Amino acid sequence: MSNAQSLRDVLTPAEELTIVCHNNPDPDCLASALALGRIAAAVGIDDRRILYSGDISHQQNRAFINLLDIDLTEFDPERVRNRSEDSLLAFVDHAIPGANNRVPEGTPIDIVIDHHPAEAIDARFVDHRETIGATATILTQYVRELDIELDATLATALLFAIRRETLGFLRGATHEEYAAAGSLHDAADLNLLRQLSTPSVTGATVDAIAQAIGNRTVRGSVLITHVGRTSERDALPQAADYLATLEGVETAIVYGIVDESIHLSARSTDTRVHIGDVLNEAFADVGSAGGHREMAGGEIQLGIFADAIGDDTQLIAIVEQIITARLVAGLNLQDKEQS
Repeated sequence: MSNAQSLRDVLTPAEELTIVCHNNPDPDCLASALALGRIAAAVGIDDRRILYSGDISHQQNRAFINLLDIDLTEFDPERVRNRSEDSLLAFVDHAIPGANNRVPEGTPIDIVIDHHPAEAIDARFVDHRETIGATATILTQYVRELDIELDATLATALLFAIRRETLGFLRGATHEEYAAAGSLHDAADLNLLRQLSTPSVTGATVDAIAQAIGNRTVRGSVLITHVGRTSERDALPQAADYLATLEGVETAIVYGIVDESIHLSARSTDTRVHIGDVLNEAFADVGSAGGHREMAGGEIQLGIFADAIGDDTQLIAIVEQIITARLVAGLNLQDKEQS
């Protein structure tokens, strides 16, 4: 039996489906949730909801939700507690309760569909493929195999998600991404795709990227920088994407303070470096970090810097010292001259 058929068998007896997005969901997560909801509707589940937590601050993510009219509900722990037997809980684009989501650790999960590195996934149905480029690719395969109606909204959402997750098929794309995109192209709204690809950018985002450029230091082929404090969490991956294109740079890591946390975003084309493992090993004892060989991120609560008393200037200086030291050690850069 195929994964798509197994998923349908798990969904069919249910009366209710709650899909939980990871914190600060991106297009891959949102499109996958939309597709899973369509599959659930096709098997007769009328009571469906998509929950999210964190912020949807990236201009592309906001445009994605608004232009595609995706219905989201803020996360409420009561939605996932004490569920009836006919109520299913699903994760898309993440896998473990409490890891990059607000679901309490130990909560039983019914469905997990993901492509990120993860261990000890426990659910009734699991489709976990680390070698694939996007979770939306997996959902596209399900939609095709289960003969789900592919209207312009769903096709556009999935196609944009695959393109965005793979940086236009230049990062982590596999044959499956190309095949999925080909199957979605004719049904997608290409004008809408263009709108999603070129959303307006806030001044705060531009300021954060400028800070990252100005604060950069380069050791060998590794660039490390920070944006100070920002309200635009999603400026970090945008800065990392941009700085990774700098001549001579193979690995770019950007971090900054957002609210009460330190966020990190990293990109690498160095075949000797698995940047997800580097971040995990550097920060697993103080926060949550990890990801793929070429793309990774992390979050550390400022609680570890509780002894840093003073204004933001002092706090940023202490954060810069500690985070940079851990990254330098994790990447074995101690003996490489700064340039």
